[in-house]
Amino acid sequence: MAAHRKPRHLSAGGGRARKAATLALAGVATATVFDGSGHAAPDPTPAQVKAEVDTLYREAEAATEQYNGAKEKADQARKRLGLLQDEAARKEERLNSEREALGASAAAQYRSGGLDPAVQLALSDDPDAFLDSAAFAERAGDRQSAAVTRVRGRLREIERLRGSARVELAALSSRRAELERHKATIDGKLTSARRLLARLTAEDRARLSGPATGNATPMTVAAAPNARAAAAVSYARQKLGSPYVWGATGPDAFDCSGLMQAAYRAAGVALPRTTYAQIDTGRRVSRDALRPGDLVFFYSGISHVGLYIGDGRMIHAPNPSAPVRVAPIDQMPFAGATRVV
Repeated sequence: MAAHRKPRHLSAGGGRARKAATLALAGVATATVFDGSGHAAPDPTPAQVKAEVDTLYREAEAATEQYNGAKEKADQARKRLGLLQDEAARKEERLNSEREALGASAAAQYRSGGLDPAVQLALSDDPDAFLDSAAFAERAGDRQSAAVTRVRGRLREIERLRGSARVELAALSSRRAELERHKATIDGKLTSARRLLARLTAEDRARLSGPATGNATPMTVAAAPNARAAAAVSYARQKLGSPYVWGATGPDAFDCSGLMQAAYRAAGVALPRTTYAQIDTGRRVSRDALRPGDLVFFYSGISHVGLYIGDGRMIHAPNPSAPVRVAPIDQMPFAGATRVV
């Protein structure tokens, strides 16, 4: 029995030894990690950073267009609410005037004592004059009845206006909440992009953003088909080098759709605020039929737009890392084009 117990004792000791060795090795590995001598994830290459930043910028721009659309709807709701409130105030003012008139009429009737007309005729010193006044009183009663009807109508109109105002106020509150959500998305994407770019050297960042103005070479612009298209192109050319700021429509900073809206506003043409609304303005044109002044759109979600200037190029507001500049339209996935004028 002793011979059997001894191997078991040695086996247990060997297990403890192996366990101690394992813990020691784990401690060494842990120490290696904490003292920095382990294998850390390699820094991304400039190309990898560019790819990730470009993705973040595209996502931020899509959120920017959603923000612009929500803001446009919020502004419309705010305007409708203001008009409803103004109309209700005017009707309440008229209502108060008519109520005062009715009150004065009621007070006069009370002071007259409301005598029976036959008694008043009997006591009157001038029956003919009384009969004339009685006819007048009857007509006044008819007018009073009409005034009461008008007051009731005003009350119904005011209540309807107040109900509509409550609906618009709820819509406005919903749009404001939507704006905050889109704003948080945009800020988050742009913050992530800035952190990635901060890991690069200044030289690499400069290479990724390209020339300072995007117009280092002489720029020729094909003849625009009409004066308004020419005016829009001329405005966009004057804004080369302006910074990209999401939600901006000029005159000193722009996002992509804001630049298009401002350019055509200068040409006397009103464009909607967002890329996905602008593409439905005017008529669609094919890529091989583009002419200066046409709006060119990119990505499947129609999240970016530029102003075509001829020779396969456009003026656009790219993203926060680059100002308004000239770029080839094949720089991004082409989604469609529209001719505004």
